[in-house]
Amino acid sequence: MAETKEIKTALISVFHKDGLEELLAKLHQEGVKFLSTGGTQSFIEGLGYECQKVEEVTTYPSILGGRVKTLHPKIFGGILARRANEGDQQQMAEYEIPSIDLVVVDLYPFEQTVASGASAQDIIEKIDIGGISLIRAGAKNFNDVVIVPSKAEYGVLLDILNKKGAHTDVEDRRMFAERAFGVSSHYDTAIHEWFAKA
Repeated sequence: MAETKEIKTALISVFHKDGLEELLAKLHQEGVKFLSTGGTQSFIEGLGYECQKVEEVTTYPSILGGRVKTLHPKIFGGILARRANEGDQQQMAEYEIPSIDLVVVDLYPFEQTVASGASAQDIIEKIDIGGISLIRAGAKNFNDVVIVPSKAEYGVLLDILNKKGAHTDVEDRRMFAERAFGVSSHYDTAIHEWFAKA
């Protein structure tokens, strides 16, 4: 069935690593390849799993003190490309863009940083850019991509994997997309409220 999609490659970039081990174990068991950055990549490799660096795909290092890691056409192209669109597929081949079927993101803790009484500079550094962009891209292309927008959803995906293996239905992906836009909406509202009060 065309609406059922297989997860072959997962981009995982999370702030909180707790709760990730069980999900990674199941994805690995299903033969899913991992792609990641920085601390998450070290965490995945520390569990004994192979993990390709995002930098190997983009040919760019993490720059500007970590502000720019995943923001690159080879990453966002891999998420946003429509699998049934011939033009998209031709461009993916032309520019050697890998398909990314699952995006697991956990945003910088903006609200917790504000609540801690941190300085304005520290708070601003906790405004997630790459993560929120990955969430929006994955959710926009829910027809082809699974987006897990916070650690609260790890268990939801794990349940699906345990029932269906590395396959999702369009209803599953749409549900994750709805939750993803809920996460991004809440996050941006919190940032807006902080700026309004500052």
